[in-house]
Amino acid sequence: MERRPTIIDVARHSGVSKSTVSLVLQNSPTVKDETRRKVRASMAEIGYVYNRAAATLRSSTTGLVGLVINDLRNPFFGEFATSLQMALSEKGYAAVIANTDEDTCVQSQVIGAMIEHGVAAIIVSPAYGEGDGGFGAILRSGIPALRVLRRAETGHGSLPFAAPDYEDGSRAATEHLLRTGARRIAFVGGVPNRSVTTLRLQGYRGALAAAGLPELILPGRSTRQFGRDIAERLALDHADIDAVVCFNDLVALGLLTGCQQIGRKVGAGGLRIMGFDDIEECAHAWPPLSSVRCDIAEFGEQVAKVILKWIGEGIPPEPEWLSPVSLAIRASTDAPSRAS
Repeated sequence: MERRPTIIDVARHSGVSKSTVSLVLQNSPTVKDETRRKVRASMAEIGYVYNRAAATLRSSTTGLVGLVINDLRNPFFGEFATSLQMALSEKGYAAVIANTDEDTCVQSQVIGAMIEHGVAAIIVSPAYGEGDGGFGAILRSGIPALRVLRRAETGHGSLPFAAPDYEDGSRAATEHLLRTGARRIAFVGGVPNRSVTTLRLQGYRGALAAAGLPELILPGRSTRQFGRDIAERLALDHADIDAVVCFNDLVALGLLTGCQQIGRKVGAGGLRIMGFDDIEECAHAWPPLSSVRCDIAEFGEQVAKVILKWIGEGIPPEPEWLSPVSLAIRASTDAPSRAS
């Protein structure tokens, strides 16, 4: 019976040291990508199989990262989870993904299960609601953990936080609409008193205040249905509104549909509509939807780098960091499709 290939065989085949192979198996971020690929290619070629379960008994580190998302049905969060998972995979880590469906009890449950199964780190896009939401368990465990995209309402500010710069995005969106000639701009969607809503409102309000113009805020659920329903309300009760900044793309896409149903023109010469997040569907809607581009794929890759550095080198990120945003300008607010 042929003996199973060993780590020494992999080192000889790939032309690196045994310690380098060991670092690759431990998913160490200190190994160059080119070396990592060469070692893994040798493993595949000679048939080496890593017994991760045995290794886990020897060291308390696994190659798993927990990813807890508040709403995977929303394409924005789905795109983030996908980009992060792919970035982790490139470094030899696997993402354990859980959808909490905006339920803090479910969030607490899945976080507890992930900790019990020995994940190396946890990344949470928190649900809104009552209770601890599992953050106390994270703090007690001492494992690297990062809040992303939205703040927890339960006050666990000791965990680092990362998100796109929402306030700057809504300010830039409102200023763009002003440059197109709009003078009665509404902000539509978003549940009041939530941090994400507050930040997006601040940018909108700041731009209008600087222009000396009044605001109109129509809060509501961040869904297509709400956007669709608000189209008729705008036409009947706020006929002077000539442009809208939407809380997110789902509201904006619903508003596009609602305008089509009531026969209202969208874009130059009609109601100008600006979304927020720039999910993939924006470019394929009709008319194509302008949106605040959060570059969620790049954001996911940056989050992966930060958490892996924390795992591998013990270096936590800054307490808070915001990624830059830009505008994707399309026909719903302007004539040509372009970015700024």
